[in-house]
Amino acid sequence: MSEEIKAQIRHYALTVLGVDDLGFGAVDDYQSPLSPKIDTFFPKAKTLIVMAFKELANCESDNAYLAMGGRLDAMEFIRPCNYKLARYLEKEFAMKAMSTPPSYPLKMSPENRYGLIAEFSQRHAAFAAGLGTWGRNNLILHPKFGARVLFCTIISDVPLPPDKPCQENICNNCNICVEQCPGHALDGEGKTNEILCLKHSQPFGIAGNMRFWKKFAQSDIEEQKKMVASPEFMSLYQASFIGFQYFCFNCTKFCPIGTK
Repeated sequence: MSEEIKAQIRHYALTVLGVDDLGFGAVDDYQSPLSPKIDTFFPKAKTLIVMAFKELANCESDNAYLAMGGRLDAMEFIRPCNYKLARYLEKEFAMKAMSTPPSYPLKMSPENRYGLIAEFSQRHAAFAAGLGTWGRNNLILHPKFGARVLFCTIISDVPLPPDKPCQENICNNCNICVEQCPGHALDGEGKTNEILCLKHSQPFGIAGNMRFWKKFAQSDIEEQKKMVASPEFMSLYQASFIGFQYFCFNCTKFCPIGTK
């Protein structure tokens, strides 16, 4: 019966919602060293249902604004899929289903390193659900899509048989992602230096915002007038209502896995 339920869920996600791949994992197999334990926010959680979404070709563009536009399109597609799959589980199978954020909101406190530690790790969930293995870029590489994939997870209180772990050795250790990282954030194997990454990937994120306003506070009135008319301020303003803006996709775009 459990396999029949899995088949129905998989059909709904892949055929009705248009998700690219789907995996089932056990909550006990979710091992994220920094994020909160699942039982702290969902005590009866048993199953992870992880959706995979292929990135558009935008991520390969040298135009950072078109690349980011593709990411925003993907995020706008993921969120309704997240909600619709959770609703489907509740209505069709009387499950308790909890969606998890594909990105923000994030806890911006010092103990969460100002948003660097998510409440839920989609990468670790994807690994637990057998949707891929870790690459040298510290992303989950999907057998078909490589690094060009995003994940989002629904957590359920009904135990379903987990899918088999991905046994394929997907990463070929070519080190292209390491060489192409402008911030040298991947130099230490098995760890991404987020601070070095953010300087290039999110120049108008919180760190850039803080630098701007500190300088603003220390400037005279004429300099302040120039600052609020500058392209930097306009970019910070835009980021304030769009959300996190990524201007570097090198660890994704240069990965040869999954490309034709």
